[in-house]
Amino acid sequence: MSEKNQDHTQNNEIVYRKADYGKKEYAPGILSSFIKMVENSNIRFSKHGNPPIYDNSTFPWVSEIEANWKTIRAELDEVMKRREELPSFHDIMPEVDTITKDDQWKTYFLAGYGLESEENAKRCPDTTRLLKKIPGMKTAFFSILSPNKHIPPHVGPYNGVLRYHLGLLVPTPNEECRIRIDNEIMHWEEGESIVFDDTFNHQVWNDTSGHRAVLFVDFVRPVMFPFNLLNKLVVSAAAFAPFLKEAEIKHKQWEKEFYKQ
Repeated sequence: MSEKNQDHTQNNEIVYRKADYGKKEYAPGILSSFIKMVENSNIRFSKHGNPPIYDNSTFPWVSEIEANWKTIRAELDEVMKRREELPSFHDIMPEVDTITKDDQWKTYFLAGYGLESEENAKRCPDTTRLLKKIPGMKTAFFSILSPNKHIPPHVGPYNGVLRYHLGLLVPTPNEECRIRIDNEIMHWEEGESIVFDDTFNHQVWNDTSGHRAVLFVDFVRPVMFPFNLLNKLVVSAAAFAPFLKEAEIKHKQWEKEFYKQ
């Protein structure tokens, strides 16, 4: 862990900066206040602290996913044969059009807050099986960036989930394909993982001539009992959010068209 992610120490223990939590645009007044309260309890009672980037050894399942990366890559390779026909992220979830509006960020969803993509999962059986080994997995898809794609600085909406990336297709030179999380620059490596809190400011560059693809997963942040119940409530309620229900409809429409051929 880089010292850039550390604020200071107290009693020989690392104290990390908190992410900035502003108004929850997706939630009205009282609900926004409740979500921010839960976020504060998630920080205070997080089982693994609140760093921007986690050591992979914190989560035992990471090593098993990495050990099977070539199996996942083989299924991605089949998906990539029809890359041009895959939906752009904002086509499925219009809310991300604040950070991407072109067709250079493609997605292939396998799961997402109640959004079950049966046809996609059927074509990636090994990846789907391995995803079930991730405790609290909520969202999973292949995230595919085109050459010279830049995703500007942004933050995630809620700290009750953590973000996992497994490098699957990483173009060279890999120092030109990178992600900044808080103050640290990370580079993807094929078969290697990055676990981070996406409520810390982050941005992405693929300044190469090749495509970059990762397995992109959100999973529930481990929080101490009984405060984990509050987090579980918020995460479970997210499946009923209007923008996620809209995303489910859009994805089903795309899936129907894609697989009718």
